[in-house]
Amino acid sequence: MPDIRLPDGSIRSFDKPVSVHEVAASIGTGLARAALAGRVDGKLVDTSFVIDRDAELAIVTDRDADGLEVIRHSSAHLLAYAVKTLYPDAQVTIGPSIENGFYYDFSYKRPFTPEDLVAIEKKMTELARKDIPVERLEMPRDEAIAYFRSIGEAYKAEIIESIPAGEVLSLYREGDFTDLCRGPHVPSTGKLKVFKLMKLAGAYWRGDSRNEMLQRIYGTAWAKKEDLEQHLFMLEEAEKRDHRRLGRVLDLFHLQDEAPGMAFWHPKGWQLWQNIEQWLRRTLTAAGYQEIRTPQVMDRALWEKSGHWDNYRDAMFTTESEKRDYAVKPMSCPGHVLVFNQGLRSYRDLPLRLAEFGICHRNEPSGALHGIMRVRGFVQDDAHIFCTEDQIISEARAFNELTMGIYRHFGFEQVAVKLSLRPEKRAGSDEVWDKAEDGLRHALSACGVEWEELPGEGAFYGPKVEYHIKDALGRSWQCGTLQLDFVLPERLGAEYVTEDNGRSRPVMLHRAILGSFERFIGILIEHHAGAFPLWLAPVQMVVMNITEGQADYAAAVADTFRKAGFRVEVDLRNEKIGYKIREHSLQKLPYQIIVGDKEKADGLVAVRARGEDLGQLTMDALLARLQSELPAA
Repeated sequence: MPDIRLPDGSIRSFDKPVSVHEVAASIGTGLARAALAGRVDGKLVDTSFVIDRDAELAIVTDRDADGLEVIRHSSAHLLAYAVKTLYPDAQVTIGPSIENGFYYDFSYKRPFTPEDLVAIEKKMTELARKDIPVERLEMPRDEAIAYFRSIGEAYKAEIIESIPAGEVLSLYREGDFTDLCRGPHVPSTGKLKVFKLMKLAGAYWRGDSRNEMLQRIYGTAWAKKEDLEQHLFMLEEAEKRDHRRLGRVLDLFHLQDEAPGMAFWHPKGWQLWQNIEQWLRRTLTAAGYQEIRTPQVMDRALWEKSGHWDNYRDAMFTTESEKRDYAVKPMSCPGHVLVFNQGLRSYRDLPLRLAEFGICHRNEPSGALHGIMRVRGFVQDDAHIFCTEDQIISEARAFNELTMGIYRHFGFEQVAVKLSLRPEKRAGSDEVWDKAEDGLRHALSACGVEWEELPGEGAFYGPKVEYHIKDALGRSWQCGTLQLDFVLPERLGAEYVTEDNGRSRPVMLHRAILGSFERFIGILIEHHAGAFPLWLAPVQMVVMNITEGQADYAAAVADTFRKAGFRVEVDLRNEKIGYKIREHSLQKLPYQIIVGDKEKADGLVAVRARGEDLGQLTMDALLARLQSELPAA
């Protein structure tokens, strides 16, 4: 009979098979009421799961991450139950949990409306309050197909038909609604107390544009009401910070159908870009990188030889000239190897760090495009380090230190590191991949950082370290990468002369810090809510006169600060000063300088720093303040 080991190390013995719920009840009625699921020998199961052997068990409640996952998955089923109750002709398809919530896709004869969402959420609340038991059933595959066809659920039947014959499937029943699912689920609908339906969207059946367009209902679910309120607040704040809206308001860039997925940069936006690029160029030069430029269009044969054609063809733009096929580069790696291959390289030349602000194009699906966060044409701060195997750890450590410093410079203090391992579709032998993955593990250990491993997420030619920065709203963005590659140098014939006059392949470290400039700028806009620090702001200050009598003095003040290296605008319009201040405040400028008769007479300036009135200052005092805000060169 089973002995159950609990997380605290204690053991509970039972004289017969026992369910997870019964174990929880033996510990205390409070735990039994709170139990949402169990983890038996590491596997997440329902509270009805019966343990008939010795096992380790953890009771899952809403305080656990697993508990929140179960709540969200169960909420998706509750959504489907509510829809079927209100609209019996609707067909259900799939409904998974996702980050912060869940969704469910439906086929229905008419589009759902916002009013429908209100009614569906109300029905979900009613069903939850009834505390309906959620029961797990098992059914043979063919019987399940027949069952779902008998109740008019053709999509569910189609899903099951793709499952191998002979399988026994799990279904979940709550009231008169039954759904196909692996589970686990909450023991009863009463456990679902905090949820909200968020929006409607379209989604093709099985993600294929040739199939029917379904209706997707998104929702969010939480353990506590306060968590939901915080989530909704963060969504509202994120909307205010949306880089697409701020891009228009601040006159930084725009996008239009004539160039889908490619940005048109306006003067202020391009100034922001240049502030980043020029600073990064100086930083990379100081770190021993040499900047190069490679062609955007190269022969198909190169991409076939590098392996990109077989592994990346669908994402590449192509063209033809004089009966030769070409590809627009989606990445700079092969071009950098060609630069390395020019001339005879020696071990004395290594490590060789080649950097490029490379213009790349990738044929992203139109539905995946999102402002400047996901585009088709972009610039990548690409670089490749050619080194010996003995230099991998020292180069990785130098890159890690450089990368962390750059993120701090842009205002990102929290950075998570992850290691993406070999994907199913890849180039190179398992032996080479073992060597590359172990090399990056040793390098990360040498950097003294903790990391999470992501199986199957590596590039086709090598594993990669990913740097995920956290923004002001706590959202994580993957930006930097360091990839260890033994494959591409061999494919493209890169070699160097060793100390004993032999020949050897260099190791190639692919690295980016910002990633796509466009995406990184989008992240910066949202992180700072458009209120950039002084060094980064496209316009650092505006000088405004109160009346025509101070126009010459305002122009002279502006000229003084321009000569000191600051980016200054002058507003001499015949408008009330209050109007000017409000208008420039919307532009989120770091400083507003106001001059009237008194300031002109005394050689002073009145200063506002993003809404804070600093009063009158001498120009020397203001200059000192400005310079103190600039980061060290």
